[in-house]
Amino acid sequence: MRAPETPPAESPRYEPNARTRLRRRPQRGHFERATIHAILDEALVCHVGFADAGHPVVIPMTYARVGDALYLHGAPRNRMLGLLESGVPVCVTVTLLDGLVLARSAFHQSMNYRAVMLFGRATAVTDPAESEAALRAVVEHVIPGRLADVRPPSREEVAGTLVLRFPIEEASAKIRGGGPLDDEADYALETWAGVVPLRLVAGTPEPDARLAPGAKVPAYAERYERPRSKGDAR
Repeated sequence: MRAPETPPAESPRYEPNARTRLRRRPQRGHFERATIHAILDEALVCHVGFADAGHPVVIPMTYARVGDALYLHGAPRNRMLGLLESGVPVCVTVTLLDGLVLARSAFHQSMNYRAVMLFGRATAVTDPAESEAALRAVVEHVIPGRLADVRPPSREEVAGTLVLRFPIEEASAKIRGGGPLDDEADYALETWAGVVPLRLVAGTPEPDARLAPGAKVPAYAERYERPRSKGDAR
């Protein structure tokens, strides 16, 4: 089966422009493809923002990254997806929360995070083979290894799903890591300061009520965890 086609990366970074360049704390900005792709690959949900009749709209969506493109999907009759298909300007964001930064002052309390912001326009995928490959990529993005165990999408299911391709062309990441940055005078305070680390942790898999007799929990569900990218910019 042919995979979704994406252009080869021409450079190791996305060139910043007026929309992606960070104005506040520019030292936290990252434009390397590897950094941006790793954050996209770890996150599970993106937020897609656009204008609908002059009103701002933001919708959460699952997705998959294949090369320099994100694939989104949904029902063809979904009005919001129809707007995206029409080519309206879109902003896509993902955020990974890594910790609560407890400073000695309320003013400097913060969070450690890794975030990506993308700008562009989505187009509908019309090739059935690319649509099917994109839907498979979404399944594998959510839980790697699952495709080998499940029934693949039928032709009718693929035909009944609108798949959108969002090229990753204007992109930036913003990363905050490390401890609190207090005012020098506040370091003498006895208030505890530091970081409370946070990360997504899977619980014990819960079997479906109609699970077939003898079906065992697969290893990818029993030991589920997200791939981890790193960032330590302050």
